[in-house]
Amino acid sequence: MSNGLNISLKSYDSIFQSEEQRNTEEIKPVPISELKPFTEQPFKVKLDEDMDALVESIKQCGVLTPVIARPHKDGGYEILSGHRRVKACELAGITDIPVVVKNLDDDTATILLVDSNLQREHILPSEKAFAYQMKLEAMKRKAGRPSKENPRQIVGNLESADILGQDTGESGRQIQRYIRLTNLIDPILDMVDNNQIAMNAAVEISYLGSKEQAAVMQSIEKEETSPSIAQARKMRQFHQEGKLSDTVIESIMMEQKPETVKITLGEDKLKKYFPKSYSKAKMEEIILKLLDKWRRQRENEMER
Repeated sequence: MSNGLNISLKSYDSIFQSEEQRNTEEIKPVPISELKPFTEQPFKVKLDEDMDALVESIKQCGVLTPVIARPHKDGGYEILSGHRRVKACELAGITDIPVVVKNLDDDTATILLVDSNLQREHILPSEKAFAYQMKLEAMKRKAGRPSKENPRQIVGNLESADILGQDTGESGRQIQRYIRLTNLIDPILDMVDNNQIAMNAAVEISYLGSKEQAAVMQSIEKEETSPSIAQARKMRQFHQEGKLSDTVIESIMMEQKPETVKITLGEDKLKKYFPKSYSKAKMEEIILKLLDKWRRQRENEMER
């Protein structure tokens, strides 16, 4: 609900200023050694096939999009947009990189960091979780105290999440669900990133304490299976009743799950959708990305 809100937040595009300012804005080469990562930046810089492709592109064409940074309090510059480009330049043996330097306060810098990285094609659930949390907190600080004309401004997590969702294309409830993932212990969060635990089940587990989550992780490793949504909800219910022990967790995890449907797609059926140069691993990666996008769309539709 955005009626009555008086939040002056700059979008990613507006932070780049007007067209006239963009045309006159100075882009200068900066030694990579002077660039520092943004404090607690949630986006991972992975050495994967996409990074290899970026390195090759930079070797052949150079850096087409300048890095955005701000002066660092200890000297040098703090990266706001372009962590992957900086790493790719390091791997390519390039020492200087074009940089647009902006003098931004912490909250505006955080919003720019999140907005610029959310434009990437594939983002891990953990990256979204911490990015949404960072931006939501920055939005609340920038909103400040309610004015007499607009006494509500940001009121409650759901309303502020709805406002954030207007920029991301996700519902406020889905934003909140992602932020819940920040309460997971690292091993379980890694399983979410690797599609080994369903998002809905992970959200339920996030309500458990860290010791309880550690016990869940031990049971996952012992039983070699991940909890279903029904099992995760049952564990949350026992937790709320103060009855969730290691024994109860193990008992729930040992419950028989409904049989799953196994679908096998032959390579001959898939080849017509991909270039001949694509490996099996690359095809599988793209299929999982598309399925993940479809799942998120369905979740958003169900919440409307």
